[in-house]
Amino acid sequence: MAKLLSHAPQRLHHHAYVVKDQEKNRQFFEDVLGIPLTATWCEKHFNSAVGREVAFCHTFYSLADGGALAFFAFADEEVYAKTQAAKPAEIRSFDHIAFKVDEDGYDELVTRIKAAGVKLRETDHGYCKSMYVESPDGLITEFTYDPPAEGDMTLLNRSDAHAELKRWMAGDHRVNNDLRVRETA
Repeated sequence: MAKLLSHAPQRLHHHAYVVKDQEKNRQFFEDVLGIPLTATWCEKHFNSAVGREVAFCHTFYSLADGGALAFFAFADEEVYAKTQAAKPAEIRSFDHIAFKVDEDGYDELVTRIKAAGVKLRETDHGYCKSMYVESPDGLITEFTYDPPAEGDMTLLNRSDAHAELKRWMAGDHRVNNDLRVRETA
């Protein structure tokens, strides 16, 4: 087994994402979701991809643990275009960022999102309950509530995580999550 870090990362510092319109993004994250805009940095730097100085705006929305969601917008259409995927994945739901919330926070978010008329999806994973919502620029954001009765599933599964991964990689694709509510087609 590989030697693990003696000091694991403390928390997510920030997750950065490029947006087209910082104000539409602010309306979604601050007005709809209620996550506060706490910093806006307006900068310029030499961008080697286009060979010139580029102006950009970098915003931060603070999380309770000190982490943040960060967003870039460029005053240069060519730079913006170069930050976008040429062809988005056909199934996008697996590329997302997730945040832990308590039950009251989860319920408040669902109420806020529904009141704003924004589409959301809820999933009962068995060990947690998740709600997914997409920003105007396509960032899929998950908010997860861990019911207290389930405890910390990460710790519960740590003892067999390597064996389960090895089993799956060897082609044994049996389900090991008996807690998840299965959706049928």
